[in-house]
Amino acid sequence: MRLRLLLVSMTLAVGSSVPALAHHSFAMFDFNKTVTFKATVKEFRWTNPHVILLVEGSVQPGTPPEVWSMELTSPGNLTRGGWTRHSFKPGDAIELQFNPLRDGKHGGAFKEAKVLATGEVLSSNLRDLEKPGLK
Repeated sequence: MRLRLLLVSMTLAVGSSVPALAHHSFAMFDFNKTVTFKATVKEFRWTNPHVILLVEGSVQPGTPPEVWSMELTSPGNLTRGGWTRHSFKPGDAIELQFNPLRDGKHGGAFKEAKVLATGEVLSSNLRDLEKPGLK
């Protein structure tokens, strides 16, 4: 009986130590809409679990620039796609494409950006890169 109890306890301990594969929902983003505008990079946060790009710009011409927050995938996923922590620098002028937040706040899921000074295009598909089992 003790051996059986020990085996059950060990199985539960090992099973509970496996990292969870669940991830937050992307329902907050409207993937049926794409917004494009020119902006200036304020900050590029190369952190887990998701990289964040802060930009300043105006979606509507003639309105004052505002800060927008773009969510990307993890640094590991971006590295496999050729990105580095230096892909964007504060002050970079970019043309940005993203899927906006459904609630209308200033943010979205990053799709693509063209660095205007160099013509380099960086892209990332948040939903595809966040699927479990990617290599």
